Amino acid sequence: MIVSLRPQRRALTLLLAPLALLAWALPASAETEFTPITSPSGIAAWMVEDHTIPIITVGFAFKGAGATQDPDDQLGRANLMSTLLDEGAGDLDSEAFQTQLDEVGLEIRFSADQDNFFGSARMLSEARVDGTALLALAINEPRFDQPAIDRMRDQAMAALVAQSQDPGYQAMRLWNEALFGEHPYSRPVEGTPETLPAITAESLAGFRNAAFARENLKIGIVGDITAEQAGEMIDAVFGALPQAPDLMAIPEAQLSFGQELAVNYPLPQTTINLAFPSIPQDDPEFFAAYVMTELAGGGGLLSLLNVEVREKRGLSYGVSADMVELAHAQAITIGTSTSADQADQTIAVIKETLSDLAQNGPDPVELERIQRYLIGAYPINQLRSSVSIARAMIGQQLDDLPIDYITERAGLIDAVTADEVQAMAKQIFATEPSLMLVGPQATQEDLAASN
Repeated sequence: MIVSLRPQRRALTLLLAPLALLAWALPASAETEFTPITSPSGIAAWMVEDHTIPIITVGFAFKGAGATQDPDDQLGRANLMSTLLDEGAGDLDSEAFQTQLDEVGLEIRFSADQDNFFGSARMLSEARVDGTALLALAINEPRFDQPAIDRMRDQAMAALVAQSQDPGYQAMRLWNEALFGEHPYSRPVEGTPETLPAITAESLAGFRNAAFARENLKIGIVGDITAEQAGEMIDAVFGALPQAPDLMAIPEAQLSFGQELAVNYPLPQTTINLAFPSIPQDDPEFFAAYVMTELAGGGGLLSLLNVEVREKRGLSYGVSADMVELAHAQAITIGTSTSADQADQTIAVIKETLSDLAQNGPDPVELERIQRYLIGAYPINQLRSSVSIARAMIGQQLDDLPIDYITERAGLIDAVTADEVQAMAKQIFATEPSLMLVGPQATQEDLAASN
């Protein structure tokens, strides 16, 4: 139930789509270098200059300006605002603004997750001046006209009605509430039928004013643009923002493990979810945990869990394991689906496999295979297009990673030893996980039978 953005930032929201840019292919290369630049007014950014295609892609994020900032009685505010920034700005109402976007050929997208607010723009390099002006309007002078608010809110409400019939969505809500308790991470990013009607134009404008600032701004620019032109664009779009945001401090989440949840729903199969504690990305042992997680349930059908659950016993079509990295919480999650009468056996095999990894450590050959995969797959998965490059640059900045992280990362992965993986498995899997079953005849008795 927990979906991740791999291999850097991960999130627990099923509906998360930061930087929902339209892809434009560039050659994937491990040699892609991010260049730091500073605009004339002093705004820092990273860029990759590439003149092979006449396209400019701009990605940006306002750190800390996500759904955790929503008031309890206005859940969904950040998400709703993300749908309204291109629904009229400056002197242009919604229809006029959309017409201008089409005429200029500018594509802009906005989204919010729990922690951050994201934006993106893509334009032909010859439309840079006009595209920049429209993007600047959306960021600095959104109108929040009532007809646009009503229309976007109605769409959000309709989506909530549809999700109310989706057992996966309902289970995700239960899962997050169980893990996070009273922390803001337990709340739905998209809001609820009770809170969306309470969001006003004044509240949206107030949130924009508080959240959009130079100090929490992260920017990545890719494509047919020079550093000088990029600096001019940055100032035109973001130069008028205040220096510092006015955001609430969010506490660290205290995840609750050892819980057992069952959601009885007439599905073809039973979905199994487990959650273990993890460690933050700035911990010196992070890469041991990262390699361990990939060895256990990543890297395709050759992972330990897939071999034991799928290949040897035919209990499932596949098992996945992911590290979840939020600004104020970390977890390792494992998920799979199986027939209802095999759920307890599947859970037992998962736990036995993890216990064996903790007791005996990884096979050296398999460990080296996973390390080579993690190093080699990164440029293919993360640097394959202008979109993914912009996303990678922003992700590194949000995580306070160095600009040469791509090079540094390979060495850190390669340095992980079998003993470090085993020690991490002992540390992580010693905790009794939280466990949730969703499916036909899922009951607490099923959970008891699996222990």
